[in-house]
Amino acid sequence: MANQFKVLIVDDSSFSRSHLTKLVTNAGHIVAGEASSGAEALSMLNEKDVDVVVTDIVMPEMTGIQLTEKISKSFSDIYIIVVSSLSQEHVILEAISAGATDFIPKPVTQEQINDSLLKIYKMTKEN
Repeated sequence: MANQFKVLIVDDSSFSRSHLTKLVTNAGHIVAGEASSGAEALSMLNEKDVDVVVTDIVMPEMTGIQLTEKISKSFSDIYIIVVSSLSQEHVILEAISAGATDFIPKPVTQEQINDSLLKIYKMTKEN
């Protein structure tokens, strides 16, 4: 993993995907793809080289928590940032226990995404 992460953005809202893509790109990282559902994200992870997944929680069919659990089990080397407008403590704890590396409440700011990606970068240097 280099200084530049390859990031997969997962959100059922095209506006949110565009916003997150802009933030990740502005932070100096590469957006490897965008998915509008958990199933699409899992399919893309089988085909693309991804270091970090940024996922929303509230999505149809498969929640971001369920996606996080599946990624943690099948792609243990991928870091996961969960973003959501649901930022109650129990939701954050559920995301972290599912395997999320970090949680960012929506609306996500440039500083928050920078800090989260820097935290992950530091973790990669420790391993």
